[in-house]
Amino acid sequence: MISKHSHEQSSGGEGVEVVRNEPDTHPQYGAGQITEKRIYLSSKLPSWIRKFVPMIFYVTEKCSFIPRLNIRIETRFENNNGSNENVFGDSPTPRESVCFLDILSDPIPEKHYKKSEDLRCWVSDKTGRGPLVDGWRNNTKPIMCSYKRVECSFEVYGFQGRTEDFIHKNIRDILLVGHRQAVAWVDEWHGMSLEGVREFEKRLQQETNSKLKSEHFDSGKIPTRGPRDPG
Repeated sequence: MISKHSHEQSSGGEGVEVVRNEPDTHPQYGAGQITEKRIYLSSKLPSWIRKFVPMIFYVTEKCSFIPRLNIRIETRFENNNGSNENVFGDSPTPRESVCFLDILSDPIPEKHYKKSEDLRCWVSDKTGRGPLVDGWRNNTKPIMCSYKRVECSFEVYGFQGRTEDFIHKNIRDILLVGHRQAVAWVDEWHGMSLEGVREFEKRLQQETNSKLKSEHFDSGKIPTRGPRDPG
């Protein structure tokens, strides 16, 4: 569903290009999948940030290419409703820095609203789940929580706090919309085998990459390649 969301959000020569998506082994968690993405988003940035970035700006999942800007997002999934206060197993995040996203009732930007993705109206034909009602987080079974730890720093005097607040707000909006869609689109992925998931991802990623390259070519905006993270 991340692949479908990326495809929907890619237009006008901007969006998400998948550089690689392949099996990998994590030293702690074992076999998994590693994905590297390049995100073109210059025109979506406010004017006071654009002076610090190139005309065609991209970030990858591993590294961001704005001088003195660093964004790190860690994810863990657990079969609970968000009750684990130390899911990353190091030092617990201070309570005042924890934000619960409610995919049912939290407001989303108006441009992203679709009635088909409104979970008060949604019903899954395959699973019989839905619609969600107030209090769903404490009363719904099965339930899974996606825990995100977002760290951001921008070391430019006079713009640090403003930029970090802007980034945190936009990441929050993206996560909220994306997770609403993951539930609303459940009938598209429920029951898929892992092989089916990988094939679905591959097809959508190829379509999205082709869409971006075509629009870059048509508009004359040929993306430049920046430095790559050697790690």
